[in-house]
Amino acid sequence: MSERVPILRIGDVLLVSIQVDLEDTVVLDLQEDLSTRIVDTGARGVVIDISGLEIVDSFVGRMLATVAAMSKILGAQTVVVGMRPAVAITLVELGLSLGGVRTALNLEAGLAVLRRDANAAQDPA
Repeated sequence: MSERVPILRIGDVLLVSIQVDLEDTVVLDLQEDLSTRIVDTGARGVVIDISGLEIVDSFVGRMLATVAAMSKILGAQTVVVGMRPAVAITLVELGLSLGGVRTALNLEAGLAVLRRDANAAQDPA
């Protein structure tokens, strides 16, 4: 039985805190769990906290891009927070483009990004 990544609700935002190794089964469970939670809660944003990840590879990079694309299709914007400098360097060295994935330094900044997006959508001046 694989570990499941917890998904917490903060208002209309879902917080995904990745603190376990991302094996194939964990990622598949996360994608299914997150898509279900977005639909069930009507979440408008998803924050993925990767501060617990020490290393990344191309699999993790693709997973982040896939989750962001899936969330967007379901009406939720995604922000990845807590990226360590070594992780950012590795992603760049691997040539991974996290297309469609917004980033912020920490949870507070990630929530602020989602609030700005929501306010801009409500007030198209």
